[in-house]
Order: sequence, then structure tokens, then C-alpha cells
Amino acid sequence: MTDLFGAAAEERLRSRAPLAERLRPRSLDDIVGQQHLIGPEGPLRTLIEQDRLSSVVLWGPAGSGKTTLARLVAETTDKEFVALSAVNATVKDVREVIARAEQRLGERGQGTILFLDEVHRFNKAQQDALLPAVESGLIVLIGATTENPYFEVNPPLLSRSILFRLERLDQEALRGLADRGLEAEGATADDEAKEHLAVQSSGDGRQVLTTLEVAVALARDDGGHVTLAHAEAAANAKALGYGTDDHYDVISAFIKSIRGSDVDAGLYWLAVMLESGEDPRFIARRLVILASEDVGMADPNGLVVADAAARAVEFVGLPEAQLNLAQAVVYLATAPKSNRVTAALGEAMDDVRERPRSEVPMHLRSTGYRGAEKLGHGEGYQYPHDDPRGWLPQQHRPPELADRVYYRPSEHGFEQEVADRMDERSE
Repeated sequence: MTDLFGAAAEERLRSRAPLAERLRPRSLDDIVGQQHLIGPEGPLRTLIEQDRLSSVVLWGPAGSGKTTLARLVAETTDKEFVALSAVNATVKDVREVIARAEQRLGERGQGTILFLDEVHRFNKAQQDALLPAVESGLIVLIGATTENPYFEVNPPLLSRSILFRLERLDQEALRGLADRGLEAEGATADDEAKEHLAVQSSGDGRQVLTTLEVAVALARDDGGHVTLAHAEAAANAKALGYGTDDHYDVISAFIKSIRGSDVDAGLYWLAVMLESGEDPRFIARRLVILASEDVGMADPNGLVVADAAARAVEFVGLPEAQLNLAQAVVYLATAPKSNRVTAALGEAMDDVRERPRSEVPMHLRSTGYRGAEKLGHGEGYQYPHDDPRGWLPQQHRPPELADRVYYRPSEHGFEQEVADRMDERSE
């Protein structure tokens, strides 16, 4: 009788749960998306169905199904399934799980699977406490993370786990989830409303169902039919996700867009970073570096503009300084490009590292102290300003490096003028 009442209570609680929880898949076939992992011959599906799962890290954006997969493992495995959240679990909690796993294995011969949600939140001490049990196979770890594990998970722990990357759900999958949600809620929706929900959810399955639930509530007075207006109102509070992985990927796209002279793409990625709360000083530093690395002497003013934007960030601050950053992006993206300064320094650095250290030629050595002249310092040095041209041919490097050429100006922008000037002086 108690079990019957308990089952009834559980069913009532389930019916009151959020829509995303009520529609959580009960089998692998119910999962939307991730067919590269859980399709008919997918590697993760095979391991789960055969109960041969070794330690894994599930890496993917929010709403891609990491927790769902872990729960399905719990329902199919013969091993004991234990779940912890890295947000509030301590080293003590980890050690207790390990102790119980040893006891369980010794008494019943039963293995243990530990699901660790948000594994990137575990600090080094916590991960180190877990490592020996994972290494010995005492515990099979399922770690879930939205952040790039190569940045957030200790290399020894990551090397002992199989990494499965989950992808954002595509528009078709999101629309399919919306249809399931509408059926569960006993509601209907215009196609354009479902399309809007899918687009605004940015590949997040949980988000599309959560937003749909709000849209259905808004549409109750209209007979439960969700229109575009309902969908737009429900999606207004959507937050833009931006984690560590996005930080590196977006800044990479930003730099490559400006380097590729795509001004609109550069402005788009700048907007993504600003809207996501990226540190504007970080953006400014990257622009200053790019000004020399990718524009260089093709337009020396690029460095001036980038430096001015960086100073504006410190002096003015956001939100106004976003205009200064945007101006720098437009200038640098539309400027002629040259990486000859970068290449020249690289070649010079290679010579310094790979060749024996050369002595400074005597005529270039310092003469600013007593006795330097007696040592021969400065003897034979020719002062360029004594020549009407303002320069004169003179060897400024060690003899063994006299024939080395590092800087080769391009034909782009101002650098062509530099090339002409250098050609004149070499005649």
C-alpha cells in the first residue's frame, strides 16, 4: 500500500515538473540529435547498451543531452550509479564515494559509476582525489561539462577517459522538441512561432522547451494556440551563453575575420563578445597585437588607432568605449595587411637561438665611459647625420650575419613606400 501511495505521489510530482523534465527521454531512441554518438551504430550507444562503458567525459553546450545520457546509463547498467554535482561536492564527498565503491566491490562484486555533473567546477585537489580510483578502474567516471575539458580537466584524468563531444541541436531537432512539448501541453502553435522558438534557443533543447512552456502559458487566454507574438514574448529573457570555450573560439573568429579584411564579421564577433560580457581590455589588447602582427608596416597608423582604442577603454569605459573598439575594428579590417614585421622578427629570433652568440662589432660598442676609447670601442663608427642624405652604408651586424635578410617589405599600402626607400639605400 505504501508503495502504491509513493508511486502516486511520484506521478503527481512528475506531472508538476517543468516541461523539460517531463519530456526527458526514457530511452536512447527518444533522444533528439547526437546521432553521431547514439545512432544505430554510434560508439556511445554501443557502450551503453552493452554495459561496457569506461570512464568518459561528455562535453557539450547546455541543453545538448549530457545529463539525459547519464540518467539513461543509470537505468541500463548493472553497476551502482552515484551522482554528484561538482558545484557543491567536496573532497570528503569524493572519498566517501570511493570508500563505498571499495566496499561494494568487495562484498557484492559490483562496480560503481560516478556521474559528476559540471566536472569543470572541480578544482585540482578534488580531481586529484578522484584520479587513483579512476586509474585503477574502481570507479567509472561520467563527467559532464560545458567547458572545453582540455582547459578545465586535469590532463591525467582526461587521458584516462574517452571524450565524447555533443553538438548543439539543429533547427529540425529543436522544432521536433517543440512539437513534443506542444503535444504534452495540449496546445498548438503557428509554424513561425515554432521557428522563432527554435532559432532563439541557439541549439539548447532545454531552452526551447522552457521557453515553449512560458509561451503556452501566455497563450492560454487565446485557446492554447501559440502565435509568433507569444513566442517572442517568452523568448525575451533568453540569456546569451558564453563560457571558457566560447572565449577562445570567439576571439579566434574575431582575429581571423579582421585579418581576412571582413569588416562586418569583425563587428559581429565584437558584438558577440560585448553582449556576452567579455572583458573589453582583453579585446583591446588583442587589437593592439593584431595591429602589428597582421597590419604592420602596410599601415603603421593601425597601431596608433588600436592603442588609442585601448586607452579609451581605460579612460572612458563601457558602454561608450565600445564605439572606440568598433572604430578600431573597422580601421584594422579595412587596412592593407602585411605580416612581414612578424616574419622578420621570427627569423631574427631563430638566428639568435640557433647560431652561436655573436660579439658586438667594435665600432658599435659603447663609448660612454672612461677607458672605452683605449679598448677600441667606437673606432671607425660613422655618424649618419654627418652625411647630407641622413644615412650612409655601414655594417651594423656581426660579420657572420652580414648577409642575413629578415625584413622583406610587401607591396601593400605604405609598405611599398618603405620598400622603395630600402631599394634606394641598397644601390
